[in-house]
Amino acid sequence: MAGMITICALNTFPVKGMSFQTHETIQASAGENFPWDRSWAIEAGAKKFDVAAPAYLPKTAFTQLMSHEKIAGLETSMDVSGGNPVFTINRDGKQVARGDLSTPVGRQIIEQFMAAYMKDDLRGSPRVVHADGHHFTDVPAKFISILNLASVREVERVVGKPLDPLRFRANIHIDGAEPWAEFGWLSKTLQVDGTPAFRVAERIQRCAAISVNPQTAVRDMNLPRTLMSAFQHDDCGIYVSATADRVLKVGQPITIA
Repeated sequence: MAGMITICALNTFPVKGMSFQTHETIQASAGENFPWDRSWAIEAGAKKFDVAAPAYLPKTAFTQLMSHEKIAGLETSMDVSGGNPVFTINRDGKQVARGDLSTPVGRQIIEQFMAAYMKDDLRGSPRVVHADGHHFTDVPAKFISILNLASVREVERVVGKPLDPLRFRANIHIDGAEPWAEFGWLSKTLQVDGTPAFRVAERIQRCAAISVNPQTAVRDMNLPRTLMSAFQHDDCGIYVSATADRVLKVGQPITIA
């Protein structure tokens, strides 16, 4: 039996495809992505993103785990405490690059490292890109992603091994619901601490990115195929739209209105 549904993790991914950062609290704003979530990306050589006129581009325009599992071998972090986005890349526990992404020199440091690290995998020179208010998410709409950990445990049961929920790169992890219950919440309102907070928009269709083990940077299984064969769909998680400005906290209860 499912119990009380609660928020058990809040995550952002400052640079698309790179490491997550976890938060005990985070500000959600109506109609917006989480702050700093996928606010930067690294173009995979095509240089199609127009910083002056930002628009949605498919994930294949950027380095990401579906095509470039090698980037899972990097540990990255973003420090915005000083007002500027200082991005650090570690490899095997050692710092290999650090740059302030608000400056041309800082971006160049990161680009030069990525060019060397990804030299056999990119179509051209990598480019760090950002535009105020733009988020490099997998869909054009300003959604926040939710992962039901009970559903992940069902997939674990099928594959016969533990799965790191971070394979699914969701903003919010919840627990206490029945497996796959989230698919019955479409168009419903999710309340946090009894107050309406989200409108459920759609299921998340999964790509080959979830087949990459975030701990080993190895594509160690075909999870979309597993989902399809075991559950007759390749979805895991839901997209929601924030309907109110509020601070979210780990441990808050969620109810379905």
